[in-house]
Amino acid sequence: MEDPTGISSQNDVFTKGVMNDTIVIDDKKAKDIKENLEKYEQLFGTDEDAFEQPTTTRKELWAYYLYYNGNNGVGPGSYSSTLFQSAITAAGWDPAVSPPQQGNCGSAGCVVKWGSGTRSVASVVLIANGICFAAMTVLFVGLGSAADYGTFGRWLLLSLTVVCWVFQYGMMAIRHPSQWPAAMGATLVFYAALFPRLSRYMPKVRKARDEDLKEGKISQNEYDEIESMERNHISNVSTAHSNIGYLLILAINLSVLLPLQGFVFSNNLALCLTNSYWVVLGIWWFIYQQPRPGPKMPKGSNYFSIGWKQVYLAMREIRHLPQTFIYLVAFFLLADGLNTTGTLISIIQNDLVSFSFLENTYFGLSQAACSTFSTLGFWYFQKYFGIKTKYMFMITNAFTVFIPFYGMLGLWTDKVGYHTMRDFWIYNIMFGLFQAPYYAYAQTMMSEVTPRGYENMFFGLFGITNRASSIIGPNVVQAIINKTNNNWLGFPFLFSICAAASIVIWFVDVDKGRENCRKYVEERKLLRVAKETRMTSNEVVEGISTGKLGVDNTDIFVPTAVKGHDRELIAKEGAEVTVIQGDYDDTVRLAAEKTTSSQGGILIQDTSFEGYEDIPSWIVDGYSTMMHEIDSQLEEQGLKPTIIITPVGVGSLATAVVTHAKSRGHSITTLAVEPDTAACLHTSLKAS
Repeated sequence: MEDPTGISSQNDVFTKGVMNDTIVIDDKKAKDIKENLEKYEQLFGTDEDAFEQPTTTRKELWAYYLYYNGNNGVGPGSYSSTLFQSAITAAGWDPAVSPPQQGNCGSAGCVVKWGSGTRSVASVVLIANGICFAAMTVLFVGLGSAADYGTFGRWLLLSLTVVCWVFQYGMMAIRHPSQWPAAMGATLVFYAALFPRLSRYMPKVRKARDEDLKEGKISQNEYDEIESMERNHISNVSTAHSNIGYLLILAINLSVLLPLQGFVFSNNLALCLTNSYWVVLGIWWFIYQQPRPGPKMPKGSNYFSIGWKQVYLAMREIRHLPQTFIYLVAFFLLADGLNTTGTLISIIQNDLVSFSFLENTYFGLSQAACSTFSTLGFWYFQKYFGIKTKYMFMITNAFTVFIPFYGMLGLWTDKVGYHTMRDFWIYNIMFGLFQAPYYAYAQTMMSEVTPRGYENMFFGLFGITNRASSIIGPNVVQAIINKTNNNWLGFPFLFSICAAASIVIWFVDVDKGRENCRKYVEERKLLRVAKETRMTSNEVVEGISTGKLGVDNTDIFVPTAVKGHDRELIAKEGAEVTVIQGDYDDTVRLAAEKTTSSQGGILIQDTSFEGYEDIPSWIVDGYSTMMHEIDSQLEEQGLKPTIIITPVGVGSLATAVVTHAKSRGHSITTLAVEPDTAACLHTSLKAS
């Protein structure tokens, strides 16, 4: 089989992409793509469906929702931080008063002993925040990816949850100023719930995948839409439960805070109630969660190295996608500005209300109610007017910029800029109304500039960007505040980075980003073709764009069962026909052996095996093209088919026929036929 002739791919990405915009890949780039492609397939090419996975039950789903309801952030995100700052402030002193007197913090600021010197309270809180996000980043990278393999994620989530519960109860002991270092240690505990694989195994989705898709009743795109909608449904409901839980626990805490106003333990009791609420609702997830083990850890990796390898590969690949890179850099700055602004405002708010859990609870209730309303309101507004994701994201960004700008005004006047209770009512209501949808739109924007099929790699980088960003902002702002003893001087820096990030995001060209992603996928497909056809990538491009792959001779191997008339038809196309004295399996084996021994040989057949998967899938695409041609011919004659009879064979033709017949506007009856001497499908069905 010397340089066999003709191969034609009907793959949509190729025919639409390469034909219209030829891609040229030099040898160096081809080598680089090939190397990274192999690493990607090793690190990300996992298949959890290789294992038998249980269907999501109603109890399991509601246990998941209840976990989110309890894990609403009031404890570790609000009350613990208030206790922490309160303890530090009580241990601090006014730097303008000499000699230092513990607990006399006034308008000139508040400092606390730090090493051999002093540091402002706000600076210490921001340092703690920065360290917390640094710990999140390290643990997210080091352990987050490992959760996809085996049963590690199940036990990691349980361990982190228990640690968080223990430390939240431990925070109840923080009552005296001398205990603030212990409080700081408690606030550094990392907790992040690992999303379980629920949507993929919901009964509706499982039926669509295991029955409708395989039977050809729906197309792959239709199945993807079903799974996507279920994923969004679970995500939206769980987010709503988080907001509802936030609202409920704050309301419940009023039963403690109102009658115990002024009581020294009232704040600690509210934290105890908050954590107990999470324990009561969260424990059911660990009871009803079903085991869904992931694939085995890739060879050469372990639970602590796999995440770092994936991040390194993603960083190498992002340079090929300029719009994606620009968006990630801008989002890095935006997340940094928003997260640090929230921390700084909470510091000022705690000072104003004298660390009152009651006042903070009122503020939290207003924010939670507005967040619940805006989450639904933004979605219906976008759906009704058909507004693009980027523009909705820019609406939230405008308020992201306004929040630190409003604080910056406080440098020149005490009438606005987070100096009065009115300012914090405005902030919490505005944050709830316009910042709650922020992260949802940030994720959607990311999906629009992510190459199809490479979501794991780039969304992993996106998640790390969100966490790692908050390492920088707190450290810069704490240095400014520590030097000036003025909390409001942090706002100009935060306003600048939020504004700069929003401007950059405005200029992200989503359409161009999609085009970059298309080319990114095409280039890697070309390398796969070249690998299987033993040609250079540019030879493949030229061959696809001309309809030929630059080959001269085709040798068609057929078993003796192929009759003489059929052999003659094949020969008339310019191919040499070799008759094998044996069956189909013998024919495939001998063709493969001939390909291996021939210089430049290309094996084209529809039975896939390890290292040979792409060409068989293109043959199915080719059969699909034949089905469309049949449709056109029947339509010209005014005929509509009501039944299609197809042989099964190894399944490629039958797959194309059934998919075509069942994914149209109306379903056509399909009759599969196979001989009793090779009844593979019938035997498989009988064996279940």
